[in-house]
Amino acid sequence: MAEIIIKQMPAFKKAYKKLHANEQSKVNDAIRAIVQNPKIGQEKKGDLAGVFVYKFKIFTKEILLAYEWDPARRLLLALGVHENFYRDLKK
Repeated sequence: MAEIIIKQMPAFKKAYKKLHANEQSKVNDAIRAIVQNPKIGQEKKGDLAGVFVYKFKIFTKEILLAYEWDPARRLLLALGVHENFYRDLKK
């Protein structure tokens, strides 16, 4: 199987850097799940067509990870809690 390229947008990098190491490992697990099965997330419609959002929990908080994908790569767009997530993603 070909190597899949994973790219991070600045909004994703910034949110990821703010997390503690144990939280980052949960995000890494989510990224591995997306690489294995990119259709795991829910595809968005309208302004966000082509964007998928994968929801997972870090302890008790629900975290959303937005990404775009094609067979060769995964583009990690944003990471955060639901509050203002979609508003910020549209920017």
